[in-house]
Amino acid sequence: HATSVRQAFEFRDGTVGLRFRLPAESDTLTLNFADMKLKSVHAGHLFKVTIGTRKVTVVDQKTGIMDLEIREARKKGTLSREQEKILECATTTFPVQVPAGDWHEVELRIEGDELRCGIDGREVGRFQSPGFAHETKRLLRLLVARQAEVDDVRIWKLR
Repeated sequence: HATSVRQAFEFRDGTVGLRFRLPAESDTLTLNFADMKLKSVHAGHLFKVTIGTRKVTVVDQKTGIMDLEIREARKKGTLSREQEKILECATTTFPVQVPAGDWHEVELRIEGDELRCGIDGREVGRFQSPGFAHETKRLLRLLVARQAEVDDVRIWKLR
């Protein structure tokens, strides 16, 4: 399990911005959004954005991998075809060039069922999925599997 730093907040639609540095090519930084009051998913997981030096991966965990029914079926090896299709649609990846060792800025904007990701002032991609529209995002977890530096974390709500 990655090292986790948490920041409580609350918004329906909003933006998270921060500066980050990945010291090595293999390092990643994950921004994981949660609502610990939501009991239909494991550990309140709603969605996450993982930033690496070559790609950004966005995962709707609420309707995908952390949904308790899907999670249990995966453990048992009994995923239905319908559940497999849900998992396929719950993840997307965008190619990026984020040079290791340099400082960068990321901005994630969540409005309704759409998440927009920008790095260094350029849009990396947009992804729509039902889990992003969860009524209240309450917790940001910054997850670091190896190394990452983070500064100037900003969270503001649109509503």
